[in-house]
Amino acid sequence: MSARPVPPQGKGTGAAPPHAGAGLGTRLRAFAGTSVALALLVAVTAALAAAYPRAVDRYGDAGLRRAIEQARPDRTSVQIQAAPPWMASLKQMESLLRAGPLAKARAEVLAAAEAPLAPDRPQSSYGVRTTVPLETSEPWLAQPAGLPAQVLLAAQQDLASHSRLSAGRLPRTTGEPVTAATESVEAAVTADTARTLNIKVGSVIRVPGSGRGPLAVRITGIVVPRSPDGAYWSALPVLRTPALSRLPGSQLSEVYWLGGLLLAPDAGPALLGTPGRPDRYWNVAPDVATLRGHDLDRLASAVAALESGPGVQRLRAAVDDELEAQTNLDEVLADHARLRSGIEPLLVLAAVGTGSLAVIVLAMAGGVAADRRRAELALLRARGASLPGLAARLLAETAAVAVPAGALGLTAALLLLPDARTAPAVTAALAVTLLACLALPLRAVAAHRTVRMHDGREDLTATRPSRRRTVAEATVLVIAAGAVAALRRQGSGSTGLVAAAPLLTGVVAALLLARLHPLPLRALSKAAARLRGLVIPLSLAQVARAPGFAVLPLLALLSALTTAAFGGSVLAGVTAARDQAALLDVGADGRVETTTGRLPNALPDRVRGLPGVRDVTAASVTHEAKPEQSGQPVPLAGVDPAAYARLSHDTGLGSFDAASLRGGGESEGGNEADAKGRGEGEDAGAGDGADRPLPALASPRVAEEYGTGPYVVLLPDGASVTVQVVLVRQHTPAVIGDDFLIVDRAGLPRAAAHATTLLLTGDSLNGRALRSAADGTGTSVRLRAEERARHVDSPLQSGAERLYVVAVAAGAGYAVLALLLTVLRTAPERRALLARLRTMGMSRSQGRRLLILMALPQAFLAAAGGVLTGWAGIHLLSPGIDLATIALASPSGLEGAALRTDPLSLAVPALTVLLLAVGVPAAQAWWTGRRGSVSELRLGDN
Repeated sequence: MSARPVPPQGKGTGAAPPHAGAGLGTRLRAFAGTSVALALLVAVTAALAAAYPRAVDRYGDAGLRRAIEQARPDRTSVQIQAAPPWMASLKQMESLLRAGPLAKARAEVLAAAEAPLAPDRPQSSYGVRTTVPLETSEPWLAQPAGLPAQVLLAAQQDLASHSRLSAGRLPRTTGEPVTAATESVEAAVTADTARTLNIKVGSVIRVPGSGRGPLAVRITGIVVPRSPDGAYWSALPVLRTPALSRLPGSQLSEVYWLGGLLLAPDAGPALLGTPGRPDRYWNVAPDVATLRGHDLDRLASAVAALESGPGVQRLRAAVDDELEAQTNLDEVLADHARLRSGIEPLLVLAAVGTGSLAVIVLAMAGGVAADRRRAELALLRARGASLPGLAARLLAETAAVAVPAGALGLTAALLLLPDARTAPAVTAALAVTLLACLALPLRAVAAHRTVRMHDGREDLTATRPSRRRTVAEATVLVIAAGAVAALRRQGSGSTGLVAAAPLLTGVVAALLLARLHPLPLRALSKAAARLRGLVIPLSLAQVARAPGFAVLPLLALLSALTTAAFGGSVLAGVTAARDQAALLDVGADGRVETTTGRLPNALPDRVRGLPGVRDVTAASVTHEAKPEQSGQPVPLAGVDPAAYARLSHDTGLGSFDAASLRGGGESEGGNEADAKGRGEGEDAGAGDGADRPLPALASPRVAEEYGTGPYVVLLPDGASVTVQVVLVRQHTPAVIGDDFLIVDRAGLPRAAAHATTLLLTGDSLNGRALRSAADGTGTSVRLRAEERARHVDSPLQSGAERLYVVAVAAGAGYAVLALLLTVLRTAPERRALLARLRTMGMSRSQGRRLLILMALPQAFLAAAGGVLTGWAGIHLLSPGIDLATIALASPSGLEGAALRTDPLSLAVPALTVLLLAVGVPAAQAWWTGRRGSVSELRLGDN
């Protein structure tokens, strides 16, 4: 029998198995636990990666729609109008104002709107209306100031489909077509107009004619709008609801009603016989349901084109040369764009930090798998497996697990977050899946480029970093320093590199700790060598012999802790900014303020007895006080110094010493006794206040403009007080705003000292109970908690906050996962070590202490380094990050919403990492002690 030829060995020329996937199912079953863990990691990471862009899209879409819905339709509709060509004959003008030509022009107008500006056709109204109100002489119409009412006439199309009859019938035209000479037309009015102006079915309203007799408008019906807030009725609100108007230059009390009369659709030519200057109009209402946040720039361009660009030029050529278009939709979009531009960089910061952590953990997972299979892969290389063949084999094994898991995660994200773009989500999930597939092959190829069976020792305290590593670390340090400097100088929205600044800060700290890690180990090893015990020196010796691969978990932990601290500080800063803004809006936890001049004397005691109210401070506030040297009013508040000083201290708004504000030289006890004797709500004044100056607390602007005095302040009732500014504070509870004077209420004249405001403190004020107690007293009730909730004005803000919560949770999860991967990598070595030491007489308690001490140095360094890095990173980056946009609906009342360190965000993740790093080895030691030593020793011999 002839001998078979033996293929060459050791040259790597084709020794790989003929099929890379041969035995794939068997191998996956052999590593079932590892495969399931990898599938779970890839599925969760792919789901998070795919969900992020879809969540951003959904919040952006909802924010844009909310912004347009909150703006009135008369601002968001593109209003196009054209006057009749006055050079044309009367018959030609009448023809242009009829329903047919108007409908034809409407088709041209709607077609001129370019995507993504899609018109809402049912709500886009059109017709003919007067542009100048017409005065009526009917005495039975409502006249609040004795001035005759005025009306606008509109022949708005499609009235029947947008209203329902409440009384009578819809207007119509009968007989001959309506012309400019028609003497009588029919009209309908809305229920609000009829109720306000005293109009009934059958009423006749006469409006002036132009070169002819009055035009009689007979009311045939009263209608109720089907969608009163829609653009059809709200693009010109006076057609739906009458408004009080005032003639230019007249007194505030000289007002008249302005209402709208809805003529029949074909009655437009009759308006030519009035002095109302009729116009044809077409209102293009945007279809809010079709708007997308990522199309904001294109939407703004489409609006500009229709308002003053190519769109309006085409309409002038097709409809009328004098056609004009106007809208405030561009301003609404610009305001929303500013909000979006302030929030998006913060979202990018969160996405870059968490996404980088996911990349590190996936790389660690591949590294752990390659390290645990090092002996197998080294044997394959020694038997002639080529690097491409080995990489293909590992790629097939990993892809068989990662691809279905990535598809599952992508499907979950698509199902959980519908109505958003799919392409970014698919791209993100594919990137995660590809990285998961390549992590193990690339790590294996890098570790087995050279065929060898035994690796040299890589003691952490003995191995010196290579020059390449030094250059790479220096490069990262320079990049991180540049990113931090750019973020501090330009803000958070400049470049992608700036967005990675928090992550790079953690990377630099990790590299520094990896460099400095051996130094304390050497010192501790030398000190422990003189100890008589066994556990501490042995644990330090084992830590010192740890391979350099342990730097990657340190990098992951520090980056995760830094990202979690940054995200948690953002959330804490948002909460603090909203709370402070609400406090500035209210002045205390609650505010009860009169709208009729004074509070009832019994109200303070009634409010003080409500549940949750801790203290009540009364103040006499007038907004019409005027310094004698100026005609501008300055809010003046009279308070009890002792109670108001406590309130200012409790709220943190301009705290001061009560003695500095006392007038009349009375003692603190005397003033408190007076306050208790007369009650918080009773008048406190006792004189004319002009004997000597009252000490006053003023705002910086008032103190700068009027000086410190003394000077006379005139009160609304004609009395006066002399004040002298002794304290200056930026804010104060009693007065909302930047201008105020605070004085002792006992020094005010009695007529000016009655209580007008109650400032409440308490942890859980009940708004319903407060409003019930104040019902019928002519007061308004405002709560700090309610004002705080109003600062979340857009889904963009609430969505960004939720995304940051998810980012913090994901960062903490990846930190724990990185720690568990580190523990899993070294678990077999620890079990074998513990088994050998048990055979040498080490007790179970000593074994547990040994494993805990072995895990403690790196865990402690990671936790302490994470806390220090997070603290330093937040202080470095805070000047370039403004949280006002994400925190507040109107940040004008707040000086700034800076990023501040949140102790819980620093301490909780670090303590969790430390406890897990110590607890897992302790549990492993306990379990190994129960199983015995024989199997562990046999596993170590393989």
